[in-house]
Amino acid sequence: MIDELYDSLYKELTGWCTAMTGSRTLAEDLVQEAFLRALINAGLLEELDAAKRRAWMYRTVKNLYIDRKRREALETMVEQMPEEGFEDAEYVWVDDAQLMEVLTPEERLLFTLRYLEGYNSAELGRMFGLPPGTVRSKLSGARSRLRRSLGERGF
Repeated sequence: MIDELYDSLYKELTGWCTAMTGSRTLAEDLVQEAFLRALINAGLLEELDAAKRRAWMYRTVKNLYIDRKRREALETMVEQMPEEGFEDAEYVWVDDAQLMEVLTPEERLLFTLRYLEGYNSAELGRMFGLPPGTVRSKLSGARSRLRRSLGERGF
């Protein structure tokens, strides 16, 4: 099944991904990684019809590209950070940890996955079996609680 998928989609995905990324080499890397994911998820893919398999592959390539761009942006941001002030990084981490303590464990997890890991409310809803609106509501409550806590600390 994976061989058939590869034969039917490799050139198409590589062309689309090249247009998206502007780099043939990067496109080939992303498509190869998507096919590795397809191998890992072969059981799931066998249950899908051809159109859904194709959509799964396109979505996987797109998500891999987005993940790579996020990682590059984070690495660039870290490289551009000034050297001074890193001695206080421990204290900032402690402040952040104390601030997060005002949240319930569920809110803390949702907040971390949404704002630090980059998942959207629909993805979080699927992970936790919640409607996306409920996820957004819980995140709104968490942000309000954090704002109040920051206000109490004089920030």
